[in-house]
Amino acid sequence: MLKMIVPLCLYQLWTIALVLTLQMFMHNARFLCLSVRGSWQQLNSEPVIHGEVHFPQYPGPYLPNQKKEWDLWVPEGYQIQLSLTHLDIKASSGCSQDSLTVLHDQEVLGSFCGQNNSTDHPDKESILSPGNRLTLIFQTSDSTPELQQHTGFSATYKAIDIDECSKPDPGDGSYPLCSQICINTPGSYTCTCHSGYKLHLDQHTCLFSCGDCIFDKHEGHLSSPWYPGPSPPILSCKYIISVEPKFTVTLNFSENFHIESVDTQQGPRCLHHWLQVTTPGREPIKLCGGKSPGVLATNSSTVRLDYHTDNEGLSHGWSLDYSTYSEEVKCPFPGNVAKGRVTPTLTEYFYRDYIHVTCKRGYRLIMDGQKIRWFSAMCQSDGQWQLPLPECQLIDCEEPKPLLNGGLTFLSGVKNQYGSVVQYHCNEPFYFFPGGGNVSFTCKADGKWRSNHNDATLTCIPVCGKPRKLIPTYQRTVGGSEGPDNTIPWHVLLYINGQIGGGMVIADRWILTAAHILTHDGNLVSKDDVQISMGLIDVHTLLGSHAYAASIHIHPEYNNPNGLDYNNDIALIKLQDAITFNSSIMPICLPAEGATYVTDMIGLVSGFTIRDTDNYRILTDNIKYVHLLVVEQETCSTSVNELRKTKDLPSLTNNMFCAGVPDGGKDSCHGDRGSPLSVRDGGRFWAAGIVSWGVDCRHRGTYGIYTRVANYLDWINKTMQEK
Repeated sequence: MLKMIVPLCLYQLWTIALVLTLQMFMHNARFLCLSVRGSWQQLNSEPVIHGEVHFPQYPGPYLPNQKKEWDLWVPEGYQIQLSLTHLDIKASSGCSQDSLTVLHDQEVLGSFCGQNNSTDHPDKESILSPGNRLTLIFQTSDSTPELQQHTGFSATYKAIDIDECSKPDPGDGSYPLCSQICINTPGSYTCTCHSGYKLHLDQHTCLFSCGDCIFDKHEGHLSSPWYPGPSPPILSCKYIISVEPKFTVTLNFSENFHIESVDTQQGPRCLHHWLQVTTPGREPIKLCGGKSPGVLATNSSTVRLDYHTDNEGLSHGWSLDYSTYSEEVKCPFPGNVAKGRVTPTLTEYFYRDYIHVTCKRGYRLIMDGQKIRWFSAMCQSDGQWQLPLPECQLIDCEEPKPLLNGGLTFLSGVKNQYGSVVQYHCNEPFYFFPGGGNVSFTCKADGKWRSNHNDATLTCIPVCGKPRKLIPTYQRTVGGSEGPDNTIPWHVLLYINGQIGGGMVIADRWILTAAHILTHDGNLVSKDDVQISMGLIDVHTLLGSHAYAASIHIHPEYNNPNGLDYNNDIALIKLQDAITFNSSIMPICLPAEGATYVTDMIGLVSGFTIRDTDNYRILTDNIKYVHLLVVEQETCSTSVNELRKTKDLPSLTNNMFCAGVPDGGKDSCHGDRGSPLSVRDGGRFWAAGIVSWGVDCRHRGTYGIYTRVANYLDWINKTMQEK
C-alpha cells in the first residue's frame, strides 16, 4: 500500500550533508541541473527544460540502509513540475521506513511509498515547486530485507514558466509588481502603462506624462494635468519658462488653486503634494494649500516649476498665466493712417505696448489687399512692431444680388460704394412684392446691402387670375366663342398618348388637371408621355412647342379602373423648368379658404375641343370658351339620379358640382377633360372646377360634372411644398 504524507507546517529533516550550488546558466538560460548526494550529473550536456530522474539501480531492486538526494533547479522565473511515472517502494505506516520525499526550501511537499498501482496512489499527479528549486530524498531502512524485489521510483520533470502577473498580493508591500499593466514573459515579466503615462526608471511605477518642455514665448498659460479636475496620483511634472536675459517672468495664479497640505504644529506643510518654484541663485519655494499665491514676481528670466503628487491625498491642481517685462525695449512712433486713427497716442512706446487702428465712417481696414475686421500690433522684444500699419479704404459693397422676375435701379451714390442706394422692383404687372411697392437697400459700413425694413423680402410673387384682357361677363355662342389673346392665360393643352386634355397653371412649376386623363386602365401614365403646351391660343403652334413633366401626382384616394367612380378626380403635374409669367402665361388663383359655390354663379370654361351634333369631339384651331352657370347641388343630384335609372353611370359626391345652361345645347358640354372652370370675384379669376365627366349635357336638364377644387386646398398645398 502506497503512503503519501504532506505536512501542514515546516519540520526539521535529517541533516543534509552536502548541497552543491551550481552556477551553470547565464541570464534567462533555460535548462535544468541535478545534484546527487555523493556525486552529481548534469541531465543533459546541452541545455534542456525537461528530463528524468530515478534511483541509480533502477529498474533493479534497491538495497537497504541507503540515502540518496537530488537537487533540481531552473532559472529564476520558472517552477519545477515533477511527475512520478513509476513507484515501487516498500510500504510502511507513514512511509517511516522506505520513502521518497520531495522538498522545497526544507518544506516537505510530499512523502511517497508503496506501489503506483495501489488505491491511494496519486494517479501520476504532478508536484509543482513554489520556486525554482526542488529536492528529492530517497532513503531505505536497516529492516529492509537484503533480497527484496522493490525497484524504487522513476520521475519526469520540466520547467514551468511562472506567471508573475497573476500571483496574489501577499500583503507585504511587495505587490503589485506593476502599478498599471503587467505582461508575463518567459521567465520574467514586463510593466507597461496606460496612454498618457510613462514608465518610471524603476521599471515598475507609471507616472503621468506631463511637463518636460521649455516655454520660450513672452507670455503663455500653464496648468496642472486634468485641471480644473483632480490631479492624477504619482505625478512628477517639470515646466521651464526661459526667455531672453533682459526680461523678467511674472507668474499670475488663478483663484482656483488647491494642492493638498498637511497640518502640523509648525503650520501647513507640503509633505505629499507640492508645486515648487525655482529660480537661479534663490531658495526654491514650495506652494501648497487652498489659497492662491496670486501674482508672483520671480525677477528672473528663467523659472522652473516642479509639480509632485503621490498616492496619498487629492489635489485639484492649479492654473497660471505668465508674462514678461523689460523696461529697456522701446519701439518707434508708429506713424499715421490716412482716413484712420492710431490709438493710443503716447510719447514713447515700450515692449508689450499695443496700438490699434480704426477707420473713419465709410472706410474699412485693408492689409495686403485683403479686408480685415480689426487691427492691433504689439511692441516686441526686439524693439519692432509686430505688424506694419494697414490702410483705410472706402467701403464698397459687392454687386447687388439679381432679383428673379424683377430688377434693380441705382438711386444715389457711386456704384456699390458706401452710402449708395439701390431700389428693387418686380416685373409688373405679373409679379409683386408681398408688402407692395418697391424695396430699397443701402450700402452700409459693414460692407453689406441692408434694407431700412428688416423684414423686407426679396421675392417676387406671381400675380394670379388677372389677365391683361377680359372677356365680356356672359356670352353664349353655339359651338363656343374663340378666346382673344391673353384672356385665358392659365389654360394648358395636354397631349397624352394621342389624346387631348386640358389643365391650368397654378404656380411657376405646377399644373392642375383631372386625374382620369393621367391614368389608363387604372395605371398612371409615364411622365415622358405627357406633352404640355401653354401661352398661345393657336393649337398648331402649341403642339409644336411644349414643356416637360418632372413628376405626376394623382390624388391618393382616386380609384376609377372601370370609369364609374370619378370621386377625387384631381391631379398635379410638376414641370421640369419654372415658368416665367407674362401676358400670355399667368397662373389662376386657387380658391380662398371657405370659398362657396353659389347657384347661378357664372363660370368660364375653356378648351380646344367641342362636340358636334353627333356627339363627336372636334379639335379646333383656336382656344374656345363658354360661360356656364353653377347649378344648385340638389338639382344636379336629381338629374344624375334620373339618368342612372337607365344607364350605368358614376355617382355624384360632395367633391363634385354641376354647371350648364337651363336650355341645354352642345356648347354647354364645352371644354377638354381636365380643363378649368374659372370664376371671377373681386377682380381675379379663381379655379372653381375641373372638367370631369357628364352625360347628354346637350339636352335640357342635363349638365357637365366638375371636380370641386375648393375641397382639395390642403392636398394641393402639401403636395407642392413636399414634392
